[in-house]
Amino acid sequence: MDQGIVAMNLWQFALIYVLLLVVLAVMKKCKINQTKLLVVASMRMTAQLVLAGLILTYIFENPHPLFTVAYILLMTGFAIYLVLQRNPSLNPRFKVIAGASLALTGISIVCFFVMVVVGVNLFNPQYTIPISGMIIGNAMTGVSLGLQTFYSTIKTQRVQIETLLNLGATPKKILTPFVNGALETALLPTLNSMLGMGIISLPGMMTGQILSGTMPMTAILYQIAIIIAICTVTCLSVFCALFFGARTLYNERDQMTV
Repeated sequence: MDQGIVAMNLWQFALIYVLLLVVLAVMKKCKINQTKLLVVASMRMTAQLVLAGLILTYIFENPHPLFTVAYILLMTGFAIYLVLQRNPSLNPRFKVIAGASLALTGISIVCFFVMVVVGVNLFNPQYTIPISGMIIGNAMTGVSLGLQTFYSTIKTQRVQIETLLNLGATPKKILTPFVNGALETALLPTLNSMLGMGIISLPGMMTGQILSGTMPMTAILYQIAIIIAICTVTCLSVFCALFFGARTLYNERDQMTV
C-alpha cells in the first residue's frame, strides 16, 4: 500500500475555488442575498485555516505542554464566544452555565479519549489538538442548535406557557418538554450522520487517515471511536446547558422571568 499522500500545489489548490462560482450562480439564480456572506466566509475560512496550519506546524516541530494547553483553551474560548454570540437573549447566569457546560464536557471527553481510548500523553499535540477540534467543535454546534431551538420554542409557545402557569403548573414542569425537544433536535444531525456512515459517506477523519496511508481498518476504529465521543459530548453539553440553564428562567417562588 502506498504510504504517501499526493501533495497539492498552489495551482491545483486554487482550482477548488472555481466551485464557489457555481454556488454564486445558483444563489443569484434563486435570488438569495447571501453572496457577500459566502465570499467573506470563504476568505475568512481560508485565512483562519492557513493561520492554524502555520501555528500547528510550529507546535508539532516544537512540542511543549503549554502550547497544547494554550491552543485547546483558545479553541474552547472561541467556541463559547460563538455560542453566546448566536444566542444573545440568554440571561447572564444562563450564559455562564452554557459556557461551562461546553467547556467542562468537551475537555472531559477529550481527556478520556486521548488518555484512555488512544492511550497517549494528553499533551501530545498530534493527537490532542485535532481530536479536541472535532469534539469541541461538535459540542459548540450542538449547544448552539439546542439553545436556539429551546428559545424559539418558548417564544412560539408563550400563550400556552402563560395558560399553564395560570392553571398552577410549575415552571420546571412546563419547561421540561422544551428542554427534551431541544436536546432531541441537537442530537438529530449526529444520529442521522451515524446512520449513513460507511454506506453513504466516509467521514472526514477516516478519509484523512486513509489518504495519509493509514490502513482502512485502523482508520475505521478511530472513526467509530470519535463519532461515539462526538455523540456523547453533544448529548452531555446540550443537556447540561439546557437542564441547568432552564432553572435560571424562574425564581425560588416559581415565577417565570422570561
